[in-house]
Amino acid sequence: MLKAKNLNIISFLIFFLGLSMLPSSLWSLSSASFFNYSDRNFFDFMAIIKSSSITCVSGILLYLITRFLGKNKKNDLKEKDGFIIVTIGWLLCVLFSSLPYYFSSTPLSFTNSFFESMSGLTTTGATVLGDSSTFQIEELSIGILFWRSFTQFIGGMGIIVFSIAILPILGIGGVQLFRAEVAGPVAEKITPRVKQTAKLLWGIYVGLVLFQTLILKFEGMTLFDSLCHSFTTIATAGFSTKNASIAAFNSTTIELTIIIFMIIAATNFSLHYLFLAKGKFDYFKDEEFKIYFYIIIFISLTLFLDINLNGSYNWSLNSMKDAIFTTTSLVTTTGFSTADFESFPSLSKMCIFFLFFLGGTAGSTTGAIKIIRTMLIFKYLSYELKKLIHPQGVYSIKIGKSVVSDEVLKNTLGFYLFYIFIFVGTAIIFSFFEFDMITSLSIAASSIGNIGPGLGDIGPTDSWGHLPPLAKWMSTFCMLLGRLEIFTVMILFSKTFWRA
Repeated sequence: MLKAKNLNIISFLIFFLGLSMLPSSLWSLSSASFFNYSDRNFFDFMAIIKSSSITCVSGILLYLITRFLGKNKKNDLKEKDGFIIVTIGWLLCVLFSSLPYYFSSTPLSFTNSFFESMSGLTTTGATVLGDSSTFQIEELSIGILFWRSFTQFIGGMGIIVFSIAILPILGIGGVQLFRAEVAGPVAEKITPRVKQTAKLLWGIYVGLVLFQTLILKFEGMTLFDSLCHSFTTIATAGFSTKNASIAAFNSTTIELTIIIFMIIAATNFSLHYLFLAKGKFDYFKDEEFKIYFYIIIFISLTLFLDINLNGSYNWSLNSMKDAIFTTTSLVTTTGFSTADFESFPSLSKMCIFFLFFLGGTAGSTTGAIKIIRTMLIFKYLSYELKKLIHPQGVYSIKIGKSVVSDEVLKNTLGFYLFYIFIFVGTAIIFSFFEFDMITSLSIAASSIGNIGPGLGDIGPTDSWGHLPPLAKWMSTFCMLLGRLEIFTVMILFSKTFWRA
């Protein structure tokens, strides 16, 4: 049962979400013709203020009501409460984040608004914009474009992790939320206190955004485009201010810069902390990072050879750039594009499809399964083969020098099976909407992996706007599952959970 204390915490998330809309209104105001209500920037300034007011007031009312209902109850949080707060909190944040789209001068339907909002906060990067049935990305006002990118900035590290830093002020510990929100098999705290961890993570995160913004501005982007693309790069999210994504800037320098920052963003933030705070360059001492780095090199080389030998490229530097950019964008689940990989040869498209599942490293902003889980699966298979050959042998499964516990191994196997089961099930459901096989598989893989572009009818030059409303709602549910690592959401459907 949903408790007053859980809703009380969620009320703070909603209130701070409302406040976070205000910077977007300032961008609209900076470009608006004052008091000219026909000007779309002024109209959207009012739309964002309206959305912010509704969100903040809703948060305040929910706080007052739940404060009264739970005033005589203890504020201690159990692990069960963490799952409820994360899932319900995320859904409500998505709902309120959709309001600026719904009220804007280029109004989206409620379904499309919710889809765009879910795609933003889950850092998926799929969009209904650009389709003939909706609007082009460039048709949105500057304020709505900023909000679109800013939702991915919020979702990148997690609006709930951000709130952990203020929960101790309320007399509530946040470790339960941290365990439910942070990606990967183990929620790793880089400092003993969760509040300190949240602040350090956000410090690194914001620092990377600002650093990339300065570089992109120096390379020729406007300040607005630099900031928006930095938000969505470090969040490994993929929303662009242009229909053509990064290809619209036609700059090799910009593309190389974004490649570097995508790799950084999909790297475990604990490694960044060790480097920035303690001067330890331990990246290549980390087994997961080494495999992640080698995968990028191997797949990029495979795509480079294939698109030159069997595709339309002719051994140019541009072909190498497009191969590296496409590989990095998909393995990090960012979803930016510089080339239409839908036109790549069959081998390349097969590699691209597998990249939908891989993901970057645990402890980063990336989506999909995460490399460390795949590593554990292969190590477990090797372990079983050894046990078959030498039944009396004593073996252990290690990541680096650490022995993996049975609990983590079982959790990883369960996650893997659950992930594949949901992927297959949702792909079958999408096929009922008369999508072809490739499109059905791509929608399922891209949604649950928080990728964005896929193959078939949702390729890098296509929009998701043509999907039927029911398919869009199904996709948003898959995005939520993928962003919250499946178990956080699915456990709420268990009768045992609610009886405990």
